[in-house]
Amino acid sequence: MDVLRPTLIRIEGRVYRKNLIQEQAYQHEEEEDFCAGPSDCADDPCDAFVVEETDKGFQCRVEVPSPLYKYIIGKKGETKKRIETETRTSISIPKPGVEGEIVITGQHRSGVISARTRIDVLLDSFRRKQPFTHFLSVALNQPAIQERFLQFKEEVLEKCSKDHGVSSSLFQNPAKLHLTLGTLVLLNEQEIQKACDLLQRCKEDFVDHIAGGKPLTVEVAGVEYMNDDPAMTDVLYAKVHMKDGSDRLQVIADQLVERFVASGLMLKEWDRVKLHATVMNTLFRKDPSAEERNNTMTGKSSFKERESFNGRNILKLFENFYFGEVQLDSVRLSQRFSSDASGYYATSGQLTF
Repeated sequence: MDVLRPTLIRIEGRVYRKNLIQEQAYQHEEEEDFCAGPSDCADDPCDAFVVEETDKGFQCRVEVPSPLYKYIIGKKGETKKRIETETRTSISIPKPGVEGEIVITGQHRSGVISARTRIDVLLDSFRRKQPFTHFLSVALNQPAIQERFLQFKEEVLEKCSKDHGVSSSLFQNPAKLHLTLGTLVLLNEQEIQKACDLLQRCKEDFVDHIAGGKPLTVEVAGVEYMNDDPAMTDVLYAKVHMKDGSDRLQVIADQLVERFVASGLMLKEWDRVKLHATVMNTLFRKDPSAEERNNTMTGKSSFKERESFNGRNILKLFENFYFGEVQLDSVRLSQRFSSDASGYYATSGQLTF
């Protein structure tokens, strides 16, 4: 972590710097043994999952995306064997790449519950380390906005190209201008479908009522930076606000994220969604398809690989740059590292106003 560019945490409108405790890095972590010990999980029965009584004892089924099987199996099968031995159960796992259920069986109900709880701890730990695969987005790539963005890029390069770190490689792809509401780790088709279904329920439960059944008219105007030193900027974004002065877009964004967090499909990152459209990002230097994850816990950006830029002149000259007005009519479940025919991210599902 670069001490000059610490992670920032926003709590109740205030910004705090986060001092991280040094973590020991392990190579090939996914192959190492990892097992929640007896003290990590209570063996007492609970109602968080269903344990069925069978002719041979007790049984519990758990849906697990196939990419996570290896974490339960462990190196040379040792993690699975350890859980089975310590809980006196048998754990059946589908073949690699085959989607299905993991089945835990045992003579004693408490043993099955203990094994299931330990598996849940494993899955939660390793799922948090997976790079996000999808994100809820609001597209801002209408032709008029793209045209003004390209004008912004041209003028910045014309007036500020001599400033440290400023180059054409920093700019967003105009076809992918968007707002990110939240990121998700969806590891199979079932999880993608669950997210799509939840989007539709949100539409029925509150989005249509807040939006009034019509597109939301917003203005994209002004630029701001993410970190606390404009001379060492990593992300520059365009600000977005409702043209009518209301907070309806903010309310929809916050309630969507709240519902997705409650469902377990999304991790809580902030108290409120920060509505911003990234226009310049130092991650784009090496990877034009990169996506910033503004997550203080799981989105650990490697600052060592980022060369910041001096954004002082850009902020001074383009503080009130007007990108245009746009009609927002949907929230999309967008797939990371993808493109559709229009150049925007491929859409796995969407909610329309």
